[in-house]
Amino acid sequence: MWTIILKLIALSFALLFIGFIVPGIKVSSFLGAFIAAIIIVLVNAFVKPALMFFALPINILTLGISILFINALLFSFAAYLAPGIEVENFWSAFLGALLLSMLSIGISWL
Repeated sequence: MWTIILKLIALSFALLFIGFIVPGIKVSSFLGAFIAAIIIVLVNAFVKPALMFFALPINILTLGISILFINALLFSFAAYLAPGIEVENFWSAFLGALLLSMLSIGISWL
């Protein structure tokens, strides 16, 4: 239980960092980042497997590059649902999702 909360807090700090680094992403507060982290975890747990299943032929044809675009779309969708995060365009979402993927690798080691 504590590890899940610790990982959510670390993911929230990662979102704050991404909001500071990426020009098109704005994070209003830590609470907004924490709510967005919960939404991102839920979207990745429930929506992403269905999208990956339906995008499997495209994923095979593009040799896995389409996963990056799916991650960007899911990041943008989660930011749309979260009250504290604003994403201006697709390329900001793409860069934010890419950075979040790299940071979440380190967070998963907690």
